[in-house]
Amino acid sequence: MSSFKALAAALLLAACPIDAAVIKFATIAPEGSTWMKALNDLNAEVQQRTSGRVRFKFYPGGVQGDEKDVVKKIRIGQLQAGAFTGVGLGEIAPPVRLLDAPWLFHDDAEVDYIHGAFSKDFNASIDKGGYVLLGWMDLGWVYVFSRTPIAGPEDMKKARMWVWEGDPIAQAAYKAIGVNPIPLSIVDVMSSLETGLIDAVYGPPMGVTALQWFRRLKYIYALPMADSSGAVLIAKDAFHALSEDDRGILLQASAKHLRRLNLLCRKENVEALAALQNQGLILSQKPSSEMMQHTEDLGWRARRELAGRLFSQELLDRVEGALAKRRSLKASPARGKA
Repeated sequence: MSSFKALAAALLLAACPIDAAVIKFATIAPEGSTWMKALNDLNAEVQQRTSGRVRFKFYPGGVQGDEKDVVKKIRIGQLQAGAFTGVGLGEIAPPVRLLDAPWLFHDDAEVDYIHGAFSKDFNASIDKGGYVLLGWMDLGWVYVFSRTPIAGPEDMKKARMWVWEGDPIAQAAYKAIGVNPIPLSIVDVMSSLETGLIDAVYGPPMGVTALQWFRRLKYIYALPMADSSGAVLIAKDAFHALSEDDRGILLQASAKHLRRLNLLCRKENVEALAALQNQGLILSQKPSSEMMQHTEDLGWRARRELAGRLFSQELLDRVEGALAKRRSLKASPARGKA
């Protein structure tokens, strides 16, 4: 955020009306990260355009707990909004987790296509969960990072794999592989890497960098497990407590800053993957075509394990059908950005 924007936000905060709407907003994104910089810019614009009537109070870095804790606090009114990964979204709108399904997408264009083609389905599930969507966040392609080399699913069985506690998507992926992962809250991952309780994690390169996990790891498996979708949400009661004009400003400003954030995140995830290799982490060779097909089969199996629990078989069939039709019309490029 520019010094001018920071000064403007500070002046508006000092002159904030007594009955100003303060939106208490929690996220696991660390202070100083790309995500928090974009959210601070959003806050500055909202304050400026509403003359201080609306502002965010951020709680970054997981200080309000894991995402499940944040959802609980929003339900009882201690918080009003948050930036969520798929784990938090699964607590609010389970069908949205289809976007994180293992080995579903091949590239960014497919992700964008499904977001657009099925926006009504995903938005309806968020509305049903009691929230208003301020914008999607593309968190990036999810890679496995480990202390020992991984060249395919069989090697994952030998590792002490972490799984985010309560994350059915990753659990289903590991079940299809035959891995028995160690469930932990995300806030316990670093200490568990240090003690050796786990020796392999998964996440987008930016996230693994921001959380400093890479310092305890050595290898990166080149085939992403999934694309990670997140979202910025506000509780419906908090949103509708704003005036109609202020609701419009909040939606417009959020769309603008989150669209810019997504473009930046895609670029920075590519750069982060390269930077991690420059730090000494070793990227595996691309899997063979036979391994790729095997992984596709594992993904198909894992997604059917999830159907009926998070999303319907009908929605899964429509999404997979749309992707198959798109691929038949246009040859799909190489998966991910490695």
